[in-house]
Amino acid sequence: MTMADTVAVMNEGRIEQMGSPADLYELPRTAFVANFLGQSNLLRGTVLDSGKLTIGVDIGGGRVRVPTPRAVSTSGTVLVGVRPEKLHLVPADEDVPAGTNVVGPGTVTDVSFTGVSTQYLVEIPGHGTMSVFVQNILGGIGARVGDQVRLAWAIKHTFGLDGSDDVSAGAVDLDGDV
Repeated sequence: MTMADTVAVMNEGRIEQMGSPADLYELPRTAFVANFLGQSNLLRGTVLDSGKLTIGVDIGGGRVRVPTPRAVSTSGTVLVGVRPEKLHLVPADEDVPAGTNVVGPGTVTDVSFTGVSTQYLVEIPGHGTMSVFVQNILGGIGARVGDQVRLAWAIKHTFGLDGSDDVSAGAVDLDGDV
């Protein structure tokens, strides 16, 4: 993708989405594209309200906002998506800044130090496991297995997909489980 101005992501012989590499990564239009180009956290929810700037989505009793231009669907069931590197781990007892979406609390189930970053897996009841990548700018591990955290991210990094999409479409399973 580093040598292309335009990329076409194909699924079973048909073009799923076309655009610049950055556009495909930052604004996938299907779950297949979201999962095929890197990892995505996709949460199923129901649209509560739809406005000019954002839509409000109920995710298991919590409310998140999706910028309307970043939403494929603005009514009914949707998949709310966010990339793992856009998420921040917030201790369950700390406040979250205004203008952010939040899910949780959840439990850190795995911590994998990879040098430049650390990947955390966080089990959110009712939503499953979400992946978080944190840059190792300050060094050290920010959370440990068993810690209770919430996941927060800027609303502008949220994207919305059609709720009928298969959450695991396009995902590569190196273990052969999917």
